[in-house]
Amino acid sequence: MSQTVLNTSVAAAAESSRFRLSFARSEDEVCEAQRLRYKVFAEEFGAQLQCRTPGHDTDHFDPYCEHLLVRETDSERVVGTYRILSPQAARKVGNYYSESEFFITRLQHLRPRMVEVGRSCIHPDYRGGAVIAMLWAGLAEYMVRNNYEYLIGCASIGMADGGHNAANVYRAIAGEHMAPIEYHVFPKYRLPCERLANGQAASVPPLIKGYLRASAWVCGEPAWDPDFNTADLLLLLPLARLNPRYLKHFIHPKAD
Repeated sequence: MSQTVLNTSVAAAAESSRFRLSFARSEDEVCEAQRLRYKVFAEEFGAQLQCRTPGHDTDHFDPYCEHLLVRETDSERVVGTYRILSPQAARKVGNYYSESEFFITRLQHLRPRMVEVGRSCIHPDYRGGAVIAMLWAGLAEYMVRNNYEYLIGCASIGMADGGHNAANVYRAIAGEHMAPIEYHVFPKYRLPCERLANGQAASVPPLIKGYLRASAWVCGEPAWDPDFNTADLLLLLPLARLNPRYLKHFIHPKAD
C-alpha cells in the first residue's frame, strides 16, 4: 500500500474545511472506497459489477492503484474517491484500464509519463462541488509531485435514455475539444452517435465539464460499456495545457 503523503499545505486547507483529503494507507481504507463505489455504481446507477466481496466494487486493478479519499470530518465517512494508476503500476498489472475499452496505440509513446485515473465517485449527499474540487486538488498535487506529464481517464455518460444524451454530448463537445489526430484512440465497442444523436440540448456530466475546463482533450468517439451501461469518453490532459486558473487554485508550494 502506498505511503504517499499529500503536500501539507493542501492537507491543511482540507482539514480546515468540512472535509479531509488523504490517500488510503490500509486495506480497510481501500475497502471504504470500494463500498462507496458500489453504492454509487451498482445501487444508484445499476451497474452490473463482478464483485469478489459483496457490497464492494472491486477489480484486479485496485491492488495496483493509489486511492484518493475525501472524508467528512465530523462523521469520518468516505464521501468521495478517485483511484490513480501510475505508469509503473500499469506496467506491473499489464495495461491501463482504458485499454479494455479503447485501442490506445497512438498514446504508446506517452506511457512512461502517463497516469490513468478512474472510478471517480461522490456520495449523492455531497455533490455540491467541494468534494470534486478537493479530489482534483489531490490529483494535481500528485501529478506535480511525481513529475508526470499526462493524465488519461474514461469519463462516463449514463445511458438510461438509450444513449441519446451521450451522443448529443459527444456532438456538442467534440469540435472544440477534440485532441490532435496523433492522440486519437478508437473504441472497441463504438457508440453509434450518428443514429442516437437527436438534436436535443446535451446534459454534460460535471466530471466531463471539469476535465474540459482544465483544458483536457477528447481523444475520439465514445465506447459503450455494457457492464456499467455507460458511454465512455477517453480524455487526455497534458499537464502543460492545464488551465492556469487551475494551477493557481490547486497547486500549492511545498511547506518547509
